[in-house]
Amino acid sequence: MKISGVIITYNEARNIGRCIASLQDVCDEILVLDSFSTDETEAICLQHDVRFEQNKFEGHIQQKNEALNRATHSWILSLDADEALTPELKQSILQIKANLPERGAFSFNRLTNYCGTWIKHSGWYPDTKLRLASKKDVQWGGVNPHDQLLPDPQLQVQHLFGDLLHFSYYTKEDHFKQIAYFSEIAAKELYERKVKSSVFKIAMKVSAQFIKTYLLKFGFLDGRAGWHIAIRSAYATKLKYTLLRTHWKNA
Repeated sequence: MKISGVIITYNEARNIGRCIASLQDVCDEILVLDSFSTDETEAICLQHDVRFEQNKFEGHIQQKNEALNRATHSWILSLDADEALTPELKQSILQIKANLPERGAFSFNRLTNYCGTWIKHSGWYPDTKLRLASKKDVQWGGVNPHDQLLPDPQLQVQHLFGDLLHFSYYTKEDHFKQIAYFSEIAAKELYERKVKSSVFKIAMKVSAQFIKTYLLKFGFLDGRAGWHIAIRSAYATKLKYTLLRTHWKNA
């Protein structure tokens, strides 16, 4: 069985080269589906001799399913542009590749780097992801922007040794920018599902998010980075539900 590496991009010049390089030893093709980037993403992809195609962005789930459909081979390995395989995970994939069945799915842990610090707590690790599977047995679902690869219920998902590295935010400005972007998408999704909010509900959810991240998920063990993650996660919750209230007011 051959594997198609699949990545979606938009202005990922900072990350895409590292992502592609980590896939080259394990994938028989690498497909990058781009949303008309305006930076050097395309030029970097072409330097690495990948299939570079473009498609209008309608949502994370929609774009990833489009990329999935365009993949050539029977198995797909899907990564985000800011992710990369560790040598250990790469070796685990190579060990099973020679005997891949027609159907199957594999998961592995994701380790996130936050402003230079690898986060081992705060609810961010092990952050298990299913990303390697037989193409015909999976589909992207979930709620934008929190997509997930959903397998056929009959499949038994196996777990591989090694981490998927996630280079999430280089600076606090990157984090706040992503919070604003994701909060707007999430608020719109909640509004379309007829979810409502209130000042009391927002206060409760914000408090619960901080307590969960910093205390229940041992964020304090991540030091200064854990504190920042907890505070900013609570802020993201507040922004999402505040934007949701705005949608209802405008309606």
